[in-house]
Amino acid sequence: MSVANYLEKTQLRATVERYVRLVRREWKLHAQLIVTLFVLLVPLVLVLLMSTQSKAEILDFTYIGLGSDGLDNYRVVLERYGFLNYLKNSFVMASLIAVGKVGISMLAALAIVFFDFRFKRLLFLFILLTLTLPVPVRIVPLFEIMVDMGWNDTMYALVLPYLASATSVLLLRQHFLSISESLVETARLNGVGPLKFLVYVLIPMSKSMIIGLFVIAFIWGWNQYLWPLVAIQSSSQQVVQVGLAELQGATGGGQTLWGLIMAGTVLALLPPLIILILANRPLLETFNVQMK
Repeated sequence: MSVANYLEKTQLRATVERYVRLVRREWKLHAQLIVTLFVLLVPLVLVLLMSTQSKAEILDFTYIGLGSDGLDNYRVVLERYGFLNYLKNSFVMASLIAVGKVGISMLAALAIVFFDFRFKRLLFLFILLTLTLPVPVRIVPLFEIMVDMGWNDTMYALVLPYLASATSVLLLRQHFLSISESLVETARLNGVGPLKFLVYVLIPMSKSMIIGLFVIAFIWGWNQYLWPLVAIQSSSQQVVQVGLAELQGATGGGQTLWGLIMAGTVLALLPPLIILILANRPLLETFNVQMK
């Protein structure tokens, strides 16, 4: 065997072995993804199926499939238990919180990055310090302020305590710091003011980050339970998470009506799920920036 043939066979064998290792690694990765997807989807599928089942079908653990009640559980939850109003209140609250968080955070990040003033670093550290004081720690003084202002049991009480976000300020600040200094100087030389610079330069260059932060803030606001439970007394102003907890007290014949609870769970899940699906790419880009 010549040296050339030996080298050619050696290279071919190495290429085949490398390809086999690559295929095995890809198969392992896909198998892990399939198992993870299965683990995540099974509870959701069971909730969806149980939301269509009657009480007897739910108690029959051997029965897995669409129930005989169909959409009746959804109709009862929406009409009798006022879930349509709860969903509307939660959507309004989460939307206002998301818009407020992103808007205020953009203005704060703009000031911190592009303005020079005394104690700027100290102010930024103070903003980060607010991360150590979540809303549950401030519930009593917040409730007293809302009562003194006459805003308890209103949408103001639900939205205003959540408008500021140190996390959003931090992420937008880091993103604005990555913008070229030459672009900033060019805007200044052309007489572009801070707000115009924000609207016509920073926002178009930060669309993915802004959309991602909006989605995160919306879902965070949608899932709030403790503060709405404290701040809202009337059911007409209540949100879906509290309504879902109240739904757990629904009984029939002394037994919990799990079909209604599962129907309410599906309804509470749909709005944030739709927003996640529509804005999945900007959200992933936001997480990538955060990880960097």
